[in-house]
This record gives sequence, structure tokens and C-alpha cells, in this order.
Amino acid sequence: MENYIRKMSGKKYLARLAENPTVIIPTGACEVYGPQLPMGTDLLVAQKIAEIIADKTGAVIAPTIEAGESSALQAFPCTFPMPRKILEDYLEFLVSKLIKDGVSYIIKKHLDDGIKACQIDWWRFTQSNCGEIFDYKGPMAHGHASECGTSVMMYLYPELVDHDEITCVKNIPNNYPDVLQYSHFTEKTPNGSIGDSTVATIEKGKAIVEACVDRIMDYLKNAF
Repeated sequence: MENYIRKMSGKKYLARLAENPTVIIPTGACEVYGPQLPMGTDLLVAQKIAEIIADKTGAVIAPTIEAGESSALQAFPCTFPMPRKILEDYLEFLVSKLIKDGVSYIIKKHLDDGIKACQIDWWRFTQSNCGEIFDYKGPMAHGHASECGTSVMMYLYPELVDHDEITCVKNIPNNYPDVLQYSHFTEKTPNGSIGDSTVATIEKGKAIVEACVDRIMDYLKNAF
């Protein structure tokens, strides 16, 4: 069954909403993602997880834009740092349109106006549900394009991972966590990666994706 709104006729779209007024809005940045992963990793993963959840629930997947708020990485020339207001305006328009069409449940962000909504911040979500899947804890596993991110991409999009470029960039310890600090991402990494992607595997990617999907489904069935 087709779940992407952009691939449906208008008639089928409205019929689907009448059957199940739930929509998933995948969003993600286009930014440097280490030398081994595509710049669209965030959105690619968001879309694949949306497809899995939609298949299990009958939800539809909303049209999206292929860039996001990436100001932290804008010092890298291969990052597309969309101004936050553009993204906010688009999402405001999209949500208003979906509600007008009959949507009652949105899986993306917090909303008012009687609409039930939730947000899954994927990479933070993996940190909360990884158990003992990864070799490392903290930034070495969950830093940018590190063990977790590379494992997920190896599982979901193996053809897009450049194994010759897999690297390890050690996290710089913060000896003053009680002080609010401001620094450029380029001061932390030469290539957009933080953590150890050399220990990433397809098996770890499969395990974390399945654990997170199970957790999402448990929430949708019991609390949404």
C-alpha cells in the first residue's frame, strides 16, 4: 500500500484520511555527515522510519523539504543551513493544511487546537533505547556520524555508506560542563564526524532500528 501523500491521487488521499486521520511528517537536515555518510542522512533515516511506522499503522506520510536547521554545522561548505524561520513557516503551513483536510493525529511535533501529536527526535531517541547494542557510550557511540549513525545507515542504506572513509574522531572532553560555552563545530572535528564509526556494523544498525521501532509502536498503541 502506498503511504506517501505525494504519490496518491487527491481522491485516494482524502479516502485514506477518512479511514485513518494520522500523518507522519519526516524532517531532516542536509549537512556534512562525516566523510562516510551522505549529507541527507537525517532525512533519509527519518523517511525510512516513517515508511516502517506507516506500514504498521496505516498512517500517511506528508510531503517535506530536503533541508533543515543546521546552523551548528554551517562552517562546513557542504552544509545547507536553512534559516529556522523558513522551516517553521513551512511546518506551520503544512500542519494547518493537514488539519483542514481532516488530520487528527500528527507524529512530529507538539500542537494545540485539539490535535493529538508527538515528536520522535530520532538520534536522541536511539540514545534512550540502545541498551547494550553499541560498544561505546556517550559521544563515541552517539556523536555526529559515529557508531550509531553509521550502523543505522549501514542497515537502512548500505549502498550509501563509503566504507573507505569510515573514521574515528575522538570527542574532546569538557572539563567545565557547568559553564555555558559557545564554539564552532569545526573546533571539534575536521570532517563533521565525532565518535568512532570504525566499530559500526549492519547488525548494530538492525538492532537499534528494531528496538526503536518497537518502542514507537508501543507508545502509539498504548499512549497516543
